[in-house]
Amino acid sequence: MNLMGTIRGAARRRQRGFTLLELMIVMSVIVILMTVAIPNYQRSMVQARETVLRNNLFTLRSVIDQYTLDKQKAPQSLQDLVSAGYLRELPRDPMTNSSETWQVVQEDTLAAIDQTQPGIVDVHSGADGTASDGTAYSSW
Repeated sequence: MNLMGTIRGAARRRQRGFTLLELMIVMSVIVILMTVAIPNYQRSMVQARETVLRNNLFTLRSVIDQYTLDKQKAPQSLQDLVSAGYLRELPRDPMTNSSETWQVVQEDTLAAIDQTQPGIVDVHSGADGTASDGTAYSSW
């Protein structure tokens, strides 16, 4: 009787667990799902950073225009926008993760409103690389 009870107990324990084959199938399904999910996640992260970059560039360009119209001269540096109160702080370039990598475009002296001090008329990203649409980040 003791031997039969031990055999039945072992059979019950075996039925409660998973077999190695079942575990391998579950692991295979998880790996397949991950191979589909990870590239989609990475693509969505890049698209989100590109959207933030476009928004930051729009904001900087808008503030440069406002500063130029209000002061009747273009800002000499991006820091002028912060010190004049047009921005709290310079936004970060999401591609370089720095607010120091913005590439500014200086206006031509002859076309400047104040012809003695040309200033910033445009700003671009300082990031190397190409966007998901094939254009360079530095051309945005």
